Amino acid sequence: MSQPTTLPPAPLPGALRIGTSRGILEVREFFREWETVVFTFSLPTLILVLFSSIFENVTDTPGGMSATEFYLPGLIAMGLMSVSFQNLGIGIANERGNGTLRRLRGTPMPPAAYFVGKTVLVLILAAGQVALLLAVARLGYGAALDLGAAGWFTFAWVLALGTVSSALLGIAISSAARSVQAASGIVVVPFLVLQFLSGIFLPVSLLPDGALTVASLFPLKWMAQGMRAAFYPESAAAMEPSGGFELPLVAGALGAWCVAGLVLCLLTFRWKTAKDG
Repeated sequence: MSQPTTLPPAPLPGALRIGTSRGILEVREFFREWETVVFTFSLPTLILVLFSSIFENVTDTPGGMSATEFYLPGLIAMGLMSVSFQNLGIGIANERGNGTLRRLRGTPMPPAAYFVGKTVLVLILAAGQVALLLAVARLGYGAALDLGAAGWFTFAWVLALGTVSSALLGIAISSAARSVQAASGIVVVPFLVLQFLSGIFLPVSLLPDGALTVASLFPLKWMAQGMRAAFYPESAAAMEPSGGFELPLVAGALGAWCVAGLVLCLLTFRWKTAKDG
């Protein structure tokens, strides 16, 4: 009798396919926690509503912009950093602390699939955050969103580079937290300080040189500057400290942070806590 033919085991799915499936799972889990959803999405929109209502009679903005149009670019940048840097910095530290990362590392799942999943999560959250802010600005306060082809192109690449650089920085900083409780302080406090130093709530022309110098070391300042270039009229460039939006410098700074963030992730990322060895 002939021996039965033994078929080779089917190959495991690739990292991209597994990561995409994991990303969909992460999105579902995120939206099950309604408190996290509300906190993540509501703050930039709430600030936009407050500022639009409080400063609705201000008429001395460049190009005759409304208060909504004036604050919208900075709050978009803030929202993007919230769903990338803050969300990943705290979320990954929590997964490391409760053993999720250690268990995932012990499965056949390629390590790259974990980061693909996080990428899917951040992209969907970023799209939702921006869509919400634009909808409130346009439908609630009649903001003009006639950016033109060049403006939308600038918006797209600033969004992409800013979100990637902030996400990588969030992944890297998650390893600096010794505990889940410490992660919130390590992530939230610097993010809050950077919002004031980066021209999110105040015109950059009012900020001291020292504050701008510190803010220039991080992505948020450049994200806000790039978003202003996309949404503001050309006349508003005079408000910038240099007298222009300096888009090549914005692209260079955000690109450099993408590279630096990737290097930091490769050097610092840990699948286990210090107590686990």
